[in-house]
This record gives sequence, C-alpha cells and structure tokens, in this order.
Amino acid sequence: MTSPESAPRPERPRRWVRWLLPLAALVALLVLVLWAVRLRSEAPTAGVALPEETPAPVKEGGIYTEALVGRPGRFNPLFEAFNPADRDVNRLVYCRLIEFDSRGHPQGDLVVAWGVSADATRYNLALREGARWHDGEPVTAEDVAFTVERMRTSDLPIPETWRRLWRQVEVVVLDPYTLQFRLPHPFAPFLDYLTFGVLPKHLWEKVSVKDMRDHPMNLDPVGCGPFRFDHLLLEEGEIKGVSLKAFEEYYKGRPYLDEIVLRYYASPSEALQAYKEGQVLGLSEVTLEVLDQALALPDLNFYTARRPHLTLIYLNLEHPEAPFFAEKEVRRALLMALNRPRLIQKHFKGQAIVAHGPIFPDSWAYYDKTPQVPYAPDQALRLLKKAGYLLPESGGVRTKDGQPLSFSLFYPEKPPYDALAKDIEAAWERLGIEVTLVGMDFEDLVERLENRKYKAALVVLDFTRTPDPDPYPFWHESMAYEGQNYSVWKNRRASLFLERARVTPDLEKRRIYYRNFQFLFAQELPALPLFYPVYTYGVDQQVRGVRLGPVYDLSDRFQNVLEWYMQK
Repeated sequence: MTSPESAPRPERPRRWVRWLLPLAALVALLVLVLWAVRLRSEAPTAGVALPEETPAPVKEGGIYTEALVGRPGRFNPLFEAFNPADRDVNRLVYCRLIEFDSRGHPQGDLVVAWGVSADATRYNLALREGARWHDGEPVTAEDVAFTVERMRTSDLPIPETWRRLWRQVEVVVLDPYTLQFRLPHPFAPFLDYLTFGVLPKHLWEKVSVKDMRDHPMNLDPVGCGPFRFDHLLLEEGEIKGVSLKAFEEYYKGRPYLDEIVLRYYASPSEALQAYKEGQVLGLSEVTLEVLDQALALPDLNFYTARRPHLTLIYLNLEHPEAPFFAEKEVRRALLMALNRPRLIQKHFKGQAIVAHGPIFPDSWAYYDKTPQVPYAPDQALRLLKKAGYLLPESGGVRTKDGQPLSFSLFYPEKPPYDALAKDIEAAWERLGIEVTLVGMDFEDLVERLENRKYKAALVVLDFTRTPDPDPYPFWHESMAYEGQNYSVWKNRRASLFLERARVTPDLEKRRIYYRNFQFLFAQELPALPLFYPVYTYGVDQQVRGVRLGPVYDLSDRFQNVLEWYMQK
C-alpha cells in the first residue's frame, strides 16, 4: 500500500488473494457482438465500453511544459510500478486496454468492446483495428499477449501481486484483434488489471528478459498513445526532461497540443520556483509544503481530486492485552472523540475529506446512506460509562473489572502524522483513556501489522491503480491471520457479501452487496476511518480544457489531455 508519498504505508492491496468458490462447471463462452467485431461466443452478461468522440478543436498548437518531482528511470510499463514520474511519461506514450472514469466504471481505451462470462472466469476483448504504433505498425492482440507474458517473469520489477495473478491467467489470441483471458476462479475486479501499458511485440520480442532492464529502447520508447517520444533534455549528460510530440495518427484523434515537455526537479520547492521563473506552466503536484506559496500566485489555477488513499486507525480486535477493542461501544466512543474536520484543517490545511467507511464516496459502489459517526465527545463518555468503564474516585484511567483502558498507538514517524498522532492521543486522554505513542518507520510498522503485534495503529492504505473497491483483502474473515485484515475482524455476514461481490460480474448486484457490507462496517467499526487525502494539480491559466475527477493514479490528470489547448 502507499500513503501519500511522504508517509509510510502498508503494501498494495492483494486483490488476487484467495479467489473464492470452487471453479463452476464451464459454461458456454459469453461474448459481445458489436458492429463487425468477430467474437466467438454468445452475448455477454456484462461489459461494453465505447469512448466518446473528441470535440472539434478550439485552439490548436502550443507547447505545455510541466514540472515533475522525481527522476527518470525507464520509459517502459514493465518498470514503472515504483516510479510515479515514469508512469506520467508512460501515460502519454503508451496505450492501455481499459481505463476508468471518475466513478470507477471501466471504459474502453485500446479495447472497443468486451464480454464477461456468467461465472466471471472468461473475459473476451475486441481491440481497435485502426490503432497504430508510433512507428506505423498495427497494434494487435499479439502485442497484448506478449506484454502479459513478460509480466509473468520474476526477472523484472513487477509487483509480486501482479506477477502471481498473471501466472494464473491464460491468454488466448482468437484473431489479430480479439483475445480472451481465462481465469482459474471467478474474479469480478479483473478489469482493474487491464490498465497496463502495452508493449510493441515486433520491437521487444528479440530482446531477452535479462537484457530488457538496460536496453536503449527504455529511453527511446515506441508506444501507441496520444504523444510520441521525441527527445531527451540533457544537461551535462544528465536527463533533465523529456519532449513528447503529438501523434498524428492516434486512434482517438490528434491532441490539440503540439508538444508536451516534462521536466524533472528534486523537490516541490524547486518545481514551484521553476514555475515562478517561467520555465514550466504546470506543477504535477502542489504539496502541503508549498501550498500557501502557490495559492498566492494569481495566474496558477488549481484542480483538486480525492486521492486513492484512506487514512484510518486499525484496532487489533484480538490482542490479549487490549480486550476492550472487541467491544464495539468502545470503538465507537474512540471515533466519536475525534474532531476529524478540525484535524484535517490543522494538519493537512483542509486538503482531505472526512471518511465514513472503506469505500470512496465517489465510487459506483459507495452507499451514501450509511450511518455516520459524528464528533460527539459527551456521547462518547456516556458510551464508555454504559459499557462499564468508569473513572476511579482518585481520577486517572478508566477501568472495568480491573482492566484499564490503556494501549499503545503506533504511527508513521514523520510529518504530519507525528503531530496528528499527538492530537489523537490528547482527544482520547480527555475521555480518561491512557495512550502511549510509538513512532516507527515504514518497515517496522508493516511488520507489526502483518504479525498482528500491535494494539492500535495509525496507517494510510493505498488503492492506487485499483478503481474497483474490492474490500475483500482487508475485511474478509479469511484474511484475519495471514492476509491484510489487520484488525482481525471476523464477521460472517460481512464476509459473505464480500464473497458474493467478488464473483459476480453484475454491477448492480455487486452494488447491493457492497451497500450491505458498508452498513455492517458502520455498525461494527472494526477500524476507525479518518479521512481521504486530496490531490492538488497546478496549471497556468493560459492552459485550457483541463478537467480533473477523482484519481486512481496521479497520472490520471492526463485523462482528458486530448482536450487541452493553449489560450493564445
């Protein structure tokens, strides 16, 4: 998992873990027939996506230059997982099978149509027949199959969860523009894994996996996206940026902009200074450390979106030294004692949204009538008293049958989480609860969570590049001891809803299952949701057409880059 880049975070959700239910009897392959696309089975039970046509240009031409914080690595989708700056370049250079809208609904990119079998084990995809690589060669299903094959190898820095998934999935090329993915078990969130950038087989197939890492094509990429690689910006032999030119034959239409230049800087402060000096027109991210300075600039427009992160407090419901966490009245009182809007304003300058559950409020799966927990310290006191936790006559810590309300809170030992943890401690101590703060680095915090050797922990979960909510890895009872259900929450009804949602391709049924799960989560509060951080993108006012919805990766800011133009 990631947190905001500045905060330690647990590993990314293992969405493939323990697919549920034994493999059902094979059914006839269900596939969508659309126009002249040749698919080889019956009508699908789910899935169609057609991109909207790009509107007629308002203005054409111009160069947009943006500041990225980071360093270039390799402009190759197989090496981008741990370098956001590379993902920014790749988002413009490479095409993907599927993309997602602001609600998390899948949309076709390179794919024009798809079908899903009734048991969610077969996914048939039809590709655009007019798509071209930047060298003029056609994009085909063979390119997709080749890219997947390379993602299976252990010699490349592919996230292990992705590698394991692709080793279980069979890819069958039906014809040059049609392919099928065959899964060993039903898995409705599978489309999340079709957002990878596709590699050109005709250029890479003769390069061994061993030689891929240091191959010159990593810095001279050929993709099929809206912009093609033109040249590197070099200063004294060091890469300072990359120039991308509009691809005239892009299948969704030529971008309005002629060129995008991405320049690298070591810090947000350096990036902001570059904007002030006129070197760039955009800032890839306006972080908290430079937000006040940026807001003072009259020509800089800001676009904000909910980040794919959730800050919450895990409670170990089975820790032998903290049996009170098993009582939902205690958990609710702990959350009621926290003034989350004030904490957001104080520690994050207002750049976060109060969270009421584990599913993002702009997702198709979100249930907006889920009961919410208000800031109500007086009511929290009454809950604790009703649960039998009373203050001794001499004062001090609340106890029940000799058990004090006393525990340690682990947290990421870096700003702003250290100060946030202190305010949480103060709020709980006003209830008569004794809290011991323990700051630690990323590795130690993850190890404590995985071994369940903690009582309470302030963490940030990351759902980057996973628009499908799929809460299963974090809250299903089967994940309580060996998975990512770090709270050790074992609720059979909630687990049943998560199981069903994971194996049906019917979106409306999944929505109902997730609604029921969210209602149970709100009743039980196995963890304390705090907030969703906000991402801020800064672009000069002369750049028009920019739109930003909730992002699942920061490179999603380029989602509508075809519509950007320069005000002349």
